[in-house]
Amino acid sequence: MGTQEDVRPAYYALARGGWRDYVTLLHPPYTLWHLSYVALGASLAPHFRLDRLLCGLAAFFLAMGVAAHALDELKGRPLRTAIPSPMLVALAATSLGGAVAIGIGAAAAWGWGLLAFVAVGAIAVPAYNLELAFHTDAGFALLWGGFPALTGYFVEAQTIRFEAIAVAAFAFAASLAQRTLSMPVRRSRRAESTTTGIEPLERALRLLVWAMVALAVAAVAARLP
Repeated sequence: MGTQEDVRPAYYALARGGWRDYVTLLHPPYTLWHLSYVALGASLAPHFRLDRLLCGLAAFFLAMGVAAHALDELKGRPLRTAIPSPMLVALAATSLGGAVAIGIGAAAAWGWGLLAFVAVGAIAVPAYNLELAFHTDAGFALLWGGFPALTGYFVEAQTIRFEAIAVAAFAFAASLAQRTLSMPVRRSRRAESTTTGIEPLERALRLLVWAMVALAVAAVAARLP
């Protein structure tokens, strides 16, 4: 067993300080993983438009990749960054505001039904990451798995069909699997300051990240002209 200085809080965490803290804050592998759900949902829609997917990815990157993780760090400093709390608040507010603005613009352009998804996201990010509500395994799987996949589909199709429910169920189950693997890893690194015994779990998580990204890239590529 080491000290907190010896054992980083995540396998992807960079050395503490400066710009490296902001990279670590993004949880890059997991942000890519969950953005892949948006792409998978979009790729299954009956009509696929790349500009709509890019808008969806931008909104979810701001909301999940930046705002949610900034609030998560604000609540207990799990990544042990040196980012000042006012900066974390500013990052969260501006990023979530940007995501909402993209969503409202998309709704005005493509269909007002998107506003329901914008509202859910705007409420879910602070509620989950400040541990006010939904902070359970099922809540994580729903908000970080099923919801992005369903939204990615709806942005393209402006309706919900069976395949949308199916891909959301896939993302929900995959996120539960991620949660099952990552919880003991987080406990070992952050609470016990050790990596003993978690190497197979972290290897599985690394492989699953790239598998999910590859699947999303293949699905989108198949829909491009």
